[in-house]
Amino acid sequence: MNEHVLVMLPHPDDESFGVAGLIAQSRKRGIPVTYACGTLGEMGRNMGSPTYANRETLPELRKQELINACKEMDITDLRMLGLRDKTLEFEDDEYLADVMETIIDEVKPTLIVTFYPGHGVHPDHDATGEAVIRALYRKKKEDRPVTYCMAITKNREEVLGHADIVIDITDVADIKLNALRAHRTQTEGMLRELEQKLKNKEPVVQKWFDEEIFWTYQWND
Repeated sequence: MNEHVLVMLPHPDDESFGVAGLIAQSRKRGIPVTYACGTLGEMGRNMGSPTYANRETLPELRKQELINACKEMDITDLRMLGLRDKTLEFEDDEYLADVMETIIDEVKPTLIVTFYPGHGVHPDHDATGEAVIRALYRKKKEDRPVTYCMAITKNREEVLGHADIVIDITDVADIKLNALRAHRTQTEGMLRELEQKLKNKEPVVQKWFDEEIFWTYQWND
């Protein structure tokens, strides 16, 4: 079977923070990557540093930033789903699963990356992960692709155990940094401080660009 990675996350920049290394390495191996991004992050609080966006201009800016970040990672197929930022938890569960299932059925991925339900911290993260898992539970177990989940809760290891997927991304760390830079309204101020810490080789910050970790979703049936 030909490999195909499908990343399903709710916001522009989720992919750059959490999956850019995996994406970049996949593309270097010639594996197609589809990114299904739920919203434009139009309700985000960051407006640039110094501020240059406002509530009216932010959606279009974030859309272009997402396109730019995808170019940095060489993503082959970007899907903008047009859902409303900060409202995904209020969408009908089956409708949201329908949206995800339609893409899964079209792309036929061998690997899906999303948020681990209950461990995404942000309600949109959890709603997206839950919708993806719900869509996959509709399929026979043998027909479900491998599913890597990001978990960012403080108790993630206590509940889920240690991450079983740890990927060394040092060979594509520059791509990850450039993808983050592309999300200017959200990251510019943070990256000024971050890049100084990188120069100082601060361990916690350096780890962002050393590895990406995931939990393989364990099916209950």
